[in-house]
Amino acid sequence: MVLSVIFCLHLIACSQNNFAPVTDLYRAPSPVTKGVHIVAKGDTMFSIAWRYHRNYKELARSNGIRYPYSIFPEQRIRLAVKPVTKQRKTNKSSKKITQYKKKRYKKAETKIKPVQEKVANQRHKRVNIVWTWPTSGSVITKFSSRGNVNKGIDLAGRRGAPVYAAASGKVVYSGQGLVGYGNLIIIKHNDSYLSAYAHNQKLLVKEGHYAKAGQKIAEIGSSGANRNKLHFEIRRNGKPVNPLAYLPKR
Repeated sequence: MVLSVIFCLHLIACSQNNFAPVTDLYRAPSPVTKGVHIVAKGDTMFSIAWRYHRNYKELARSNGIRYPYSIFPEQRIRLAVKPVTKQRKTNKSSKKITQYKKKRYKKAETKIKPVQEKVANQRHKRVNIVWTWPTSGSVITKFSSRGNVNKGIDLAGRRGAPVYAAASGKVVYSGQGLVGYGNLIIIKHNDSYLSAYAHNQKLLVKEGHYAKAGQKIAEIGSSGANRNKLHFEIRRNGKPVNPLAYLPKR
């Protein structure tokens, strides 16, 4: 119990300095669900969620922050997961009303159903993402969730070589506020998938811009790293996944 309290206080203290220990941020694959993050200039809901390995929608919901997820400096972001409120049980009278409505609109539902299925199919198509390689360099470090953890892949490249958007999407972070990533770009592709491009020498897109697949968004560098390379990540609902499982085979 004492150790748990000490850990919580340590995390809060680190958050007040706008970063947690590198071992917690860059190495730990588990989501951080305790403590508080104090928003600093340049932070976005997406970069905070990325820092703590969280789903940005879940983190926003837990803090009562709605789309477009606007936050401000010194704002306190609670990292605890807030449980989803269950709907109240319906009473007998409401059940009778529901049954009456079902009988009344039974025929209408039959007509609407095909339209609903069509919309569902359209949504399914939008979820599909065509991934492309973010740079031409070879893979020098593969994804690993154990031992020497690497939450993405590292690609070789000369300084200044182009970095491309691996898929179309909105730039939700462009800066250098995350420890261990250097100059970083995060792109949102849909409600589930985000991709990240780290250690850049130069960033060519800003937050809010829409990047097309294959568009040059940065230049390879060594910011936050010991050599020139591109660190590339794909995250699904906040969890790092192996990019090689999504990128086309070379």
